[in-house]
Amino acid sequence: MPIPASWELPPDWEDVDYTPLLEKLGVELSRELLIRALCHRSYAYEHPGIPNNERLEFLGDSVLNISVTERLFQQYPDRDEGELAKMRANIVSGYSLARLARTLGPHGLGEYLLLGRGEELTGGRDKESILADATEAVFGAVHATHGIEVSRKVVLGLMQPLIDQAGEAGIGLDWKTSLQEYAASEYSSAPSYYITSTGPDHAKVFFATGILGGRAYGTGTGTNKKRAEQAAARATWEAIQKGQKGEKVSEQVAQTLDGMPANDINLDIRSDMPKYALTTERNA
Repeated sequence: MPIPASWELPPDWEDVDYTPLLEKLGVELSRELLIRALCHRSYAYEHPGIPNNERLEFLGDSVLNISVTERLFQQYPDRDEGELAKMRANIVSGYSLARLARTLGPHGLGEYLLLGRGEELTGGRDKESILADATEAVFGAVHATHGIEVSRKVVLGLMQPLIDQAGEAGIGLDWKTSLQEYAASEYSSAPSYYITSTGPDHAKVFFATGILGGRAYGTGTGTNKKRAEQAAARATWEAIQKGQKGEKVSEQVAQTLDGMPANDINLDIRSDMPKYALTTERNA
């Protein structure tokens, strides 16, 4: 299928070699569909003639979830619904998908992405949320081309090591739940998350800090609050396991925590607020 004339692509796009990526996937995909799967919304916003990868991401997310769910159901007949849900959450998390993305191709999936100028300048090729979304979009492209049997085979071929590891992982499968369970046994209060965001609606980024016992621990980012919170919960859990004591949050931050994480502070409007609750270089 020829590339639509309305698509504004980089001058060197014809020289991009997708062969290593396709060899890793083990399937053939059209160049047109690959470009769709790897076009971030920031690029599409600057070049309105080309579609972004969010429709394929939507499809790929469903393919990923059903494939992993079926395999977990078959592989772990002794696990109850709650355990299986935790295992799945870990396997399909943004963190896990981004790690996988970095193995797709000689330099990872990031080198193939079409990004807008802002994302290019701020390291978008290695951002967890962008890589995770692109991985789901590639799964969507495989399904759109080859159907469920082939797409399931591709997904499981790449995700099976994570499925095997999840059976042995125990705590930490769903980081927010695990942190909440830990807080219930060790503290008198549940963990909370300091949430901020910046950017336009089409390219908004969320930042989260995990707070436990009045102290800030780990941070995380994501394209929505849920992903940012999961990343922050993981970082918080790991910080606690390393014996870190956290940092006491400022009164300014503490006053914002009521009602979180249902609401977030828009840094474009409240530039006086810190991006993270931590008072380290991460506030810069």
